[in-house]
Amino acid sequence: MAKQVISLLIIVFFLSCNERRTQQTKNPKGMVWVEGKTFIQGAKITDRFAMQREKPAHKVTVDGFYIDVTEVTNKQFKKFVEATKYITIAERKVDWEEMKIQLPVNAQKPHDSILQPGSLIFNKSLNAVVNMNNYNQWWVWKIGANWRHPSGPKSSIEGKDNYPVVHIAYEDALAYCKWANRRLPTEAEWEAAAQGTQKDAIFTWGNDYEVLNLKSNTWQGVFPTKNESKDGFEFISPVKSYVSNSIGLYDMAGNVWEITSDLFNVDYYKQLNTSEPIKNPKGAKESYSPSNPYQVEHVMKGGSFLCHESYCASFRISAKMGVAEDSGSDHVGFRTVVTPQMLQK
Repeated sequence: MAKQVISLLIIVFFLSCNERRTQQTKNPKGMVWVEGKTFIQGAKITDRFAMQREKPAHKVTVDGFYIDVTEVTNKQFKKFVEATKYITIAERKVDWEEMKIQLPVNAQKPHDSILQPGSLIFNKSLNAVVNMNNYNQWWVWKIGANWRHPSGPKSSIEGKDNYPVVHIAYEDALAYCKWANRRLPTEAEWEAAAQGTQKDAIFTWGNDYEVLNLKSNTWQGVFPTKNESKDGFEFISPVKSYVSNSIGLYDMAGNVWEITSDLFNVDYYKQLNTSEPIKNPKGAKESYSPSNPYQVEHVMKGGSFLCHESYCASFRISAKMGVAEDSGSDHVGFRTVVTPQMLQK
């Protein structure tokens, strides 16, 4: 009798363990699991497009986490706004006193007619570029542009539930994360997810640059004046318009940039101690970019529909750019992550 009781207890114990294991491995809706791993972060030796801010490559270790299958969509963000009545930065009244803190001391206040709620949109009517180093030529401040009206007040997201939400600033992304019990990925986590089951790949699909147009929504033709749309879309595209990477993640290259939690510092990698793998790195301690010395910027990853080899070639896993905390545009969005520990709260 005693042996039977012990056997029964053992069976119950294993059934309980299996049940807990099943619960732990069940992905949250719309997310996939990224196994913890040690991998090479930063530019690969064979990457001809690599920039100095991506070097040197170094070993990092990240714990496992769940990540959104796609960028956060208009439908998902709309649900958040309806539940919380949240107002994005692009929809708020412009505060000049706050804005000038991030500008040179002698910056002149623009006319009140310009200091209206809005955001940056790509100049689709641009015919010529004088200097490729002056990116202001292909950006326009559009009053009334925001996540509901991506191209300005006369535009709409009606019928575009499955498009990535854009005109999202860092603060907006954090607010969504708080509501959804999620957080933004670190740059290291983002790269780990983009690599999937690959090892040291340049692109989310491998190392073959020639299939770029088949795998992602980027710019073809002459940037920024003529897009030949060989990939099927001239500008932004619905999520899942292209094949996923090896673990089922879509749009990790092109379409819209994705904001991460890391501060953007062009010298960050050069300052690291690379003698051993860095465990769960969270990025630089302070933001630094020579092109925007007065602004606090965060790393964004993945590139967008505007990326072209002649300019930034940021459709690569290691590529990164900075985005100001209070800035949004029609090619910047985000995706979220969650850990098993967060799900238990």
